Amino acid sequence: MSPLETLQKFWGYQSFRPLQEDIVRSALDGRDTLALLPTGGGKSICFQVPALCREGICLVVSPLIALMKDQVHNLDIRGIPAAAIYSGMSHKQIDIVFENACNGQYKFLYVSPERLQTPMARERIKRMNVNLLAVDEAHCVSQWGYDFRPPYLQITEIRALIPKVPLLALTATATSEVLEDIQDKLGFRERNVFRQSFVRSNLSYSVLYEDRKREKLIDILRRVSGTGIVYARSRGETKEIAHFLTQNGINADFYHAGIPGEERSTKQEAWVAGKTRIIVSTNAFGMGIDKPDVRIVVHLNLPDTLEGYFQEAGRGGRDGQKSYATLLYAPGDGATLRFHLKSAFPPMELVRRVYQALGSHTQLAIGAGIGESFDFDLSSFCHVFKFDQAPTHSALRLLELEGWIFMSDASASPARAHVTATREALYDYQIRNKQADTVLKTLLRAYPGMQSDFVDISEMVVAKYAKLPAEVVQQVLQTAQNEGILLYEPRKEKPQLTFTRERVAAENLTIDLQKFNLRKKRAEERVESAIRFAETRQCRSQQLLAYFGEPNSDTCGICDVCTGRHKVELPVSSFENYEKKIREALRLEPLTLEEILKAFALKRQDAVAQVLNYLLDEGKLKMSEEGKIGLG
Repeated sequence: MSPLETLQKFWGYQSFRPLQEDIVRSALDGRDTLALLPTGGGKSICFQVPALCREGICLVVSPLIALMKDQVHNLDIRGIPAAAIYSGMSHKQIDIVFENACNGQYKFLYVSPERLQTPMARERIKRMNVNLLAVDEAHCVSQWGYDFRPPYLQITEIRALIPKVPLLALTATATSEVLEDIQDKLGFRERNVFRQSFVRSNLSYSVLYEDRKREKLIDILRRVSGTGIVYARSRGETKEIAHFLTQNGINADFYHAGIPGEERSTKQEAWVAGKTRIIVSTNAFGMGIDKPDVRIVVHLNLPDTLEGYFQEAGRGGRDGQKSYATLLYAPGDGATLRFHLKSAFPPMELVRRVYQALGSHTQLAIGAGIGESFDFDLSSFCHVFKFDQAPTHSALRLLELEGWIFMSDASASPARAHVTATREALYDYQIRNKQADTVLKTLLRAYPGMQSDFVDISEMVVAKYAKLPAEVVQQVLQTAQNEGILLYEPRKEKPQLTFTRERVAAENLTIDLQKFNLRKKRAEERVESAIRFAETRQCRSQQLLAYFGEPNSDTCGICDVCTGRHKVELPVSSFENYEKKIREALRLEPLTLEEILKAFALKRQDAVAQVLNYLLDEGKLKMSEEGKIGLG
């Protein structure tokens, strides 16, 4: 089928979005291709359609387990066979999926970048009929980017195993410098970039300077109707804010990566279906969720990169209708961001101590551990080894950046089973074990196909139909695995830590200090760019577009600056100083405009008047019918 026929058959869309068809044609022509499509631009279609137009399998590299699972699920719904391999799966389970891929059972195989480094992966990829290598979140390959992941650098080695296969790299957020670096690091044969403009003409960006953020949040959500996302900095804050909104009559729930998987899915589905109006989340929420009618996205804290802010804010208004992205910015937010940046680059002595503790925690011997995954709870680890949590997290992040470990948040991995015994052996086992017979019959009826591949199962569902306690079902399946009847992977809820290199003695741990310092410098630059965005009274869209390589753009006409809400052309520090003095003057009683202005030098009165007008417009000060101004 042609690309358009494929799109229509499997997705039901009558036409491609802008640039999608050009990207698809480029991949089908065998050209290495880099696609820069902002959040909501339909990146997955760009590699899924060309892969379906050719014989063979598409190998997809993705760093996000939740996103891989979501895409595999969506492909399965459309009748397109797909599978995923990621950290936390057993060696046997990975072996079976790879073998099925070699035998042509899938059209798509999603692989986390860490798994590309294993000998098993490389040997099997040589045997696969790969028609396209897709690299999602391609900015992760660049050390200049905001989310560098060392395993991405191994992709060029995979290309050497399948030299004739074109590569399609995709990202939603990359500066011009990062786009160049992506093509270098992924070994592009020629420069070939398809770039959609970052202009979001229907999305109104606003930065509101607020001390009382929660009260302002209530005001915003009452003024703007429709579904929304509120981004908070910490997991604890998401719960607090959701509770606060509920108390004030706003239908809200909270979401973060520490919530058990089934509960997360339930919360997400309720929000997507419109049963929950506002979801309060950390930045763990939103990736891969296709909800076009989000009307409002509020950030309670300034993200530490404009890439992160643009991606999160961009989840609003994907349907093209007027939507709002609002950042609430307090006087100390910039200083807080700079403080967090310092703690994100811990001293080497702490990094070595944390690495040593990991070896003790996992009971790994020196020289062992490569590719092994372990349940890992950060707070428990810190309690046992008497570490402070924030610097320990930063040390672990550095070990991850240096390619020593990989960490994944809690991602609900459902239980999985695959019957490996022959029909005769299975029948004999069932005759000898009455309880196992009941469970296995129920399992085979409820989940057809599990004799040829791993299948996601629910022990609760099996227990219900077998009329047995769930604990008994789990015991029966575990025993059957010990007897060689099937392979059984119990449900996993805890975060996973994977050793991507064999364990070494702490004193032999190598950290590239030059790269460390370079990353620190780049992180400092990104933080300062984010602070400038919040504190500069210039068209918000213009600022974002200039950052992403689109200078000299027109003003948007709909942000807080363009609509005149910020009438005060003053540095933030001066604005805050005038506001403080105005409030002090009004502390005892309301005053007229003239009375307030008399408290300032003549040369400053124009600026004070502008500040007063702004505070009145925003409802921070009130004017009585008698013309007196008082505290709001």
